[in-house]
Amino acid sequence: MKLQLKNPIVFFDLETTGTNIVTDRIVEISYHKVLPNGREETKTIRINPGMHIPKQSSDIHGITDADVADCPQFKDVAKEIARDIEGCDLAGYNSNRFDIPLLAEELLRAEVDIDLMKRKFVDVQVVFHKMEARTLSAAYKFYCNKDLVGAHGAEADTLATYEVLQAQLDRYPELKNDIEFLSKFTTQNNNADFAGRIIFNDKGEEVINFGKYKGQKVADVLKSDMGYYGWIMNSDFSLHTKKVLTNIKLRDFNK
Repeated sequence: MKLQLKNPIVFFDLETTGTNIVTDRIVEISYHKVLPNGREETKTIRINPGMHIPKQSSDIHGITDADVADCPQFKDVAKEIARDIEGCDLAGYNSNRFDIPLLAEELLRAEVDIDLMKRKFVDVQVVFHKMEARTLSAAYKFYCNKDLVGAHGAEADTLATYEVLQAQLDRYPELKNDIEFLSKFTTQNNNADFAGRIIFNDKGEEVINFGKYKGQKVADVLKSDMGYYGWIMNSDFSLHTKKVLTNIKLRDFNK
């Protein structure tokens, strides 16, 4: 089933040095843009992460230090990527928990500040897990009756994810062919930041989601503990968490 789109949507996948969104880096990004008029385009960019790619990561995606030695660093392609995804909704496989947070970190690190939180996110893995609970390769076999050749390559995984979502829409009549519906269906949290350190309560207020202040409103904590903001900014939290906290601090200061 073809997607019914109001905005362009970008299916994407990252290959990385590891799974820590704060300390690991992208070594390959592939994205497949689908426009409302039906036009589609694919781009894959290999990236020098500026750090050693651990063997356990290379064993998964097949990319080594030598493969990326002459490739651009992320900061060299960040603006190009930002332009390509500007105004687009985003989709992937396990993308809500990993690919989107890591992409946001890399963009902030490159000082390319686009507000991804305004986009709609569709996580095809969540649809699959809610309905069947399998891996991407199994999902591709289950929904598309194909073997996933080149699994753990960014482009192969990206295109497979796009095909799986279309097949899911064919299989499950209860799924609406609407990106806003799919975004809500695949959102499993109410995060204010991608890492889930700050979440929204049922009143839409930002609250701390970890540590000694868990459950308390951010605005109240910033007023009662003057050193809390500085501790966050000088500790190993994600750049996006720090950005969200700063925005709350400035918003309340300007009231």
